Amino acid sequence: MKKIVFALILLPFLCIAQKAEDVLKFSLQTPWAKDVNPENVWNEYPRPQMKRDNWKNLNGLWKYAILPVSEEFPARFQGDILVPFAVESELSRVKKLVGKDNNLWYQTNFTVPEHSRNEKIHLNFGAVDWEATVFLNGEKVGEHRGGFTPFSLDITPYLKRGRQTLTVKVWDPTDAGTQPRGKQVADPKGIWYTPVTGIWQTVWLEKTAEDHITTVKNTPFIDDALLRSEIAFSNLSHDGTLKVTAFSNGKEIASSNLELKQGQEKAGFQLNIPDQVLWSPENPHLYDLEIQLLKNGKIVDKVYSYFGMRKIGMGKDENGYTRILLNNKPLFQFGLLDQGWWPDGLYTAPSREAMMYDVEMTEKWGFNMLRKHVKVEPAVFYYECDKIGMLVWQDMPNGNYFQDLRIQAWEEKDAERPRESAQQFEKELKEMMDYLHTFPSIVVWVPFNEGWGQYDTERVTEWVENYDPSRLTDSPSGWTDRGVGDIIDVHLYPGPGMEFPEENRAAIIGEFGGIGWAVDDHIWWNKKNWGYLTLQDQEEYKERFTAMMRDLTGLKSFGLSAAIYTQTTDVEGEVNGLMTYDRMVSKLSPEETRPLIAPLYKKPGNFHTIIPDSENEPNTWMAAYNVDPARTGNPEKTGEWQKQKAPFSSYDNYFLPGGSTWKTREDLSLFKAFDLDRIPEEIILRYYLDKASMKVYLNGQLVTSEKHEGGRKRHYRNQLISNARKYLKKGKNTIAIQVRPQNKDHAFDLGLYTAEIKDEKEF
Repeated sequence: MKKIVFALILLPFLCIAQKAEDVLKFSLQTPWAKDVNPENVWNEYPRPQMKRDNWKNLNGLWKYAILPVSEEFPARFQGDILVPFAVESELSRVKKLVGKDNNLWYQTNFTVPEHSRNEKIHLNFGAVDWEATVFLNGEKVGEHRGGFTPFSLDITPYLKRGRQTLTVKVWDPTDAGTQPRGKQVADPKGIWYTPVTGIWQTVWLEKTAEDHITTVKNTPFIDDALLRSEIAFSNLSHDGTLKVTAFSNGKEIASSNLELKQGQEKAGFQLNIPDQVLWSPENPHLYDLEIQLLKNGKIVDKVYSYFGMRKIGMGKDENGYTRILLNNKPLFQFGLLDQGWWPDGLYTAPSREAMMYDVEMTEKWGFNMLRKHVKVEPAVFYYECDKIGMLVWQDMPNGNYFQDLRIQAWEEKDAERPRESAQQFEKELKEMMDYLHTFPSIVVWVPFNEGWGQYDTERVTEWVENYDPSRLTDSPSGWTDRGVGDIIDVHLYPGPGMEFPEENRAAIIGEFGGIGWAVDDHIWWNKKNWGYLTLQDQEEYKERFTAMMRDLTGLKSFGLSAAIYTQTTDVEGEVNGLMTYDRMVSKLSPEETRPLIAPLYKKPGNFHTIIPDSENEPNTWMAAYNVDPARTGNPEKTGEWQKQKAPFSSYDNYFLPGGSTWKTREDLSLFKAFDLDRIPEEIILRYYLDKASMKVYLNGQLVTSEKHEGGRKRHYRNQLISNARKYLKKGKNTIAIQVRPQNKDHAFDLGLYTAEIKDEKEF
């Protein structure tokens, strides 16, 4: 078959391939790896949203070969591979690269369940990255493009007597193409990881009748206590009946029958749910659903599904801010950036138990949400999230080169994705949304992350919103906001910081934190281990995490709806996880994190402005260069001080409004007096500090000393100052600031606010 690489860049890949080969030399195992063997590997039924009793697992040892794309069929195979682990992974027992110039071939033999002439045998793949061509007994059965979604093939016409020979050809260009691939690159480093090629989720067989159910799509409507479901089935050969029954804790609560006509392929029904129990993180109640297809009163197909009665939406909180609502109530969603990578299995966890350990730890630490970052998991992952009440924000995996199809936060035009590439991206986006629609834990779709392949933002966002109005849309998460979607999303490392909610959009922090700590003896490679902010020991790590949680709590009074901390685990050379990559060390225990996180779930009070920052309206300060910043006298009496408008910048800064020019490499001193009629318990500094350090004094006392940390500053950072009574008094107060540049491009602004959190839980 002719290979199509969407806008393929033909670069010299020899040196990159060598670097990637070096990466495969590193090894680190999780505790579950030792228990993996061909007999027990991923042996659970893989599709809980549409479960059948009659199935056969094909996971285990298959044959493999890596051959040039010019070779149409392998003359011989090169060894065994353990399915469903990617060929680059240690658990596959191969650990080799494939690359764009080769195909990865698989072969296995199996017997099919006994079946009659009117029954079908279906071959199902959970996920194959990226292009899969399937042959049975030497004949081509079908193909699929897309590395994150399942596909199914009717293999009945290709069966023979006795043992069947299944052959699969896989081609994957990784980052040489623009297909969705997440963080896979040929040259792993920093936040970019090892390639994943081939079968990485379960392969299985199912037997059905000629007339059978093909998909189930459940959507709850809690305001009407209704479940609406769309059922698709094969082109019916006869008239029939669809019977749907709902159960709660094993007790039948609702049932519906629908008559079907010959040739019909879809049907919709609704069930009234009496005394509905709403699904939430605190009470993740699930209803069971039995769906039967009958002909002449006889069951010809039966599947089991489930649903949760929950609603995700938008509304105003008590302070008048646009907030994200769960079941018509504000619920602060605080989660982890969950990348789902494994040192031994790459995309594939060693087992279901291993996979769910991450989610269980997320809950134990005190989080109620995770953002599944540029990866799609097996269906059982979302089922487990449904069961324990873990909210999920689901990313669409990105597809772009590192430079091309990648836009920066200040660029006014989106990337121009070639037509074929756009069609493929949108096909895979729709497949992902269809595949995951039934899971109640998923509450937000994220079509684009930052500027990675971000194109036609308004059109793609509108399509997502219209295709699934039962969920919110965050588009994009971070960087280049186009004013669309339900959410205005800030990425700020280390942060935290936010933009204010809009009339119809909630404000969230899509990424912050990223505190790095490389724990000895639990590091994946011997190269540079990296975090957005790298610390040396557990004491430092805990101190910074504690401060970040305090700062984040203060933002609730500004209308913050959600926040996502980076990240669940270390991944390869990125060591900013709450756990090490091998899952052996939790850098902070649940006993340490839960008390820090608990205030986020309480009701916020209003914030009050003491000194406004200048993000929207210029504010005036007394300013001088190279003078004593701690002075508390009246600077107007000295000639070196002048009134100047904030913000202050030495360069044309896209992220700040116009203010005053800050002399290059000169220390900037600022002074202001303000009055207080009461002394607040806490104050919040909202500041923009780019390539500089600052010292802030209140009434002559040093309050904080900070410096530029992390990456480019696109947003203001917020810092909570406790025990404000130590620094403030009723009546006249003064603030003095010294800002010292770190290089020739530097910028600064600051505002002072008060905020509070009430003792009452919000949800």
